[in-house]
Amino acid sequence: MTPIGTTTITNNAQSRFGFSALSEIGAALSGLGVDRPLICSDTGLREAGLIDRLLSELPTPVNVTVFDGTPPNPTETAINDAAALFRNRDCDGVISIGGGSSLDLGKGVALRVTHPEPLQSYTTQNMGIEKIGDVAPMVAIPTTAGTGSEVARASVVILDNGEKRVVASPKLIPRLSILDPELTLSLPPYLTAATGMDAVTHCIEAVISPAINPPADAIALDGIERALGDGALRRAVADGSDRDARWTMMLVSTEGAMAFSKGLGAVHAMSHACGKDLELKLHHGTLNAVLLPPVLRFNYEHARDKYPTIARAMGLPPDADLAATIAELNAELGLPEGLAAMGITIDMVPDLAEHAVDDMCTATNPAPLDRKGYEHLFEMALSGLN
Repeated sequence: MTPIGTTTITNNAQSRFGFSALSEIGAALSGLGVDRPLICSDTGLREAGLIDRLLSELPTPVNVTVFDGTPPNPTETAINDAAALFRNRDCDGVISIGGGSSLDLGKGVALRVTHPEPLQSYTTQNMGIEKIGDVAPMVAIPTTAGTGSEVARASVVILDNGEKRVVASPKLIPRLSILDPELTLSLPPYLTAATGMDAVTHCIEAVISPAINPPADAIALDGIERALGDGALRRAVADGSDRDARWTMMLVSTEGAMAFSKGLGAVHAMSHACGKDLELKLHHGTLNAVLLPPVLRFNYEHARDKYPTIARAMGLPPDADLAATIAELNAELGLPEGLAAMGITIDMVPDLAEHAVDDMCTATNPAPLDRKGYEHLFEMALSGLN
């Protein structure tokens, strides 16, 4: 049964969680001393009326500026545009509302308006964590249940040089997150499935990461059990008005991001590589779902001791074939079978492999991977699990 009312969850950041949590936005801004926020979102959310819904919850004295130009995958160009608006309107904080793209864009804005260098200077490849100080205060309001960006320390951005890279620092964790499952009730079945599998992938990759963090493992396994073992993801896809399922998947999304503090793996390195294509505009959660089965197959020999634990959380026998099970689930949920169905072609593989091998997530993949290894994985993923 879905708990009544809201509650506070404190992990990486403080979150207000539960139906009607959006009504607490006014008090949240007051507590942060923000009265001239820049709202970062996208045109789809504006058309769906969710920005107006947010505005209706804000107290009258608050002077709001709206940037709704977030692209499907956040870009440095869009972040710079939003940052310019922030400065021109003398804003003093950021409210990001939407999916992971809007939340990551908001983090980029909070960084950009307080730091002088281009975003490339702050990527993990360039030891950016050592250069990032205090950023503008940010409130994150997810409207999907997938990325967990609201409690994560990273923003993934397509840079002006065409690479899709991670900018990460504890300073980028939103000061407060508002997790209101009510905002996900209108999410269509396909996006519910894709974002839900994003959260599931976070949990699974966290468990098989070789880093040692038992609390993160426990959180990840709880998320897997809730989403798949107890069937919340299937129920949310089948009936978007199922409030219990929506509540649970919002929790699973946040748990996934709490868990991946111990690292992710090849699924995300490959997803970031595919997601940098500005023409295909591929959805991150869908990519993760499609890539998870072949990566699970590839990693088996290096993490086989963890697979039975994941299987039990999924409600399966300990010797279950996880890769095949996830591939079957993707098909049941109506997600693509392989990367080819999403527009990735064999001639793209060398460039994708080169990008993936330099991604920070490669470091915490159970099986070592070089460029040739990634080429093999991408070729596997083109047609799906076989």
